[in-house]
Amino acid sequence: MIDKLEAIKGRFEQVALALTNPEVVSDNKKFGQLSKEYRQLEKIVKAYDAYRKLLDNIAFNKEVLDSGDEEMRELAKAETEALQEQKQEQEELIRNLLIPKDPQDEKNAILEIRAGTGGDEASLFAGDLMRMYLRFCETKGWSTNLLNETPGSAGGFKEVVIEVSGDDVYGTLKFESGVHRVQRVPATEAAGRVHTSAATVAVLPEAEEVDVDVREADIKMDTFRSSGAGGQHVNKTESAVRLTHIPTGVVVECQEGRSQHSNREIAMKMLRTRIYEAAVRKHEDAIASQRKSLVSTGDRSAKIRTYNYPQGRVTDHRIGMTVYNLDAFMNGEIKDMVDALQFAENAEKLKQGS
Repeated sequence: MIDKLEAIKGRFEQVALALTNPEVVSDNKKFGQLSKEYRQLEKIVKAYDAYRKLLDNIAFNKEVLDSGDEEMRELAKAETEALQEQKQEQEELIRNLLIPKDPQDEKNAILEIRAGTGGDEASLFAGDLMRMYLRFCETKGWSTNLLNETPGSAGGFKEVVIEVSGDDVYGTLKFESGVHRVQRVPATEAAGRVHTSAATVAVLPEAEEVDVDVREADIKMDTFRSSGAGGQHVNKTESAVRLTHIPTGVVVECQEGRSQHSNREIAMKMLRTRIYEAAVRKHEDAIASQRKSLVSTGDRSAKIRTYNYPQGRVTDHRIGMTVYNLDAFMNGEIKDMVDALQFAENAEKLKQGS
């Protein structure tokens, strides 16, 4: 492992030097790629430096243990035990950092939530999921930006699209993609019967301009009047934008901005993300026969989680994990579930040696 870490540190120093090269700085694509690699390697190098320091301290204490000073030997013995524990923890951290990462993990994400089966209740549940994710993002220190929304007739949302920006956003949220099922008594149900409704969540890695090249000549733009609340500005101005990518047929709409220009900028970001995600998914399908992950199957039609209100429980069907803190969970306290999904994915990768 030391040899591998030394090689990584050598590469890190090469990349750091390259980022000071004026030719690289002037090449946006190259600079973006190297900056991304630098951030990825930096985490491993910092962990390795801390590990080397622990090894040096342990070696120094062993020398003290061989000395003739009884008081110093006792101090060194006690400190060595603590250092050995820290060494094991650091080795575990490094092993996890060395697991091959999804190259998309560090990206920002586009979070799409859509009401599924269940009518008005499904729209209300989609709204509940949106609040859950927004509160989780707040605890992570991530920023969120509403890109598009279609309100439900009785509250909630038929569809809502949110941009999430921060550290390791996609790598953290990607396991949320799939069908979320809710079992509860709807507010409109007079007889008090438990209904089952669903909402679909899709988490897409946000595409940067260096990831995908969308030519202006391939885009058809239509404008229309916003349909949401907004007073006279919304009613009189065709500020909403619909973009169609002619080669792929991908269509996106945005009406959240105050002007046609801002809506077009947001829509372009969404369009690049959809096209990029389609390309990534095609690549993943090509290698699916070699490796199929239990956790991140990418199948959005799969039921991944059930929220049972009468029993106050949340069950993730992929890893068989059930928690009985539904109220806190819906208030954004989903970290334990997210961590368990990441752990399951990493354990599978280690087992498969990929």
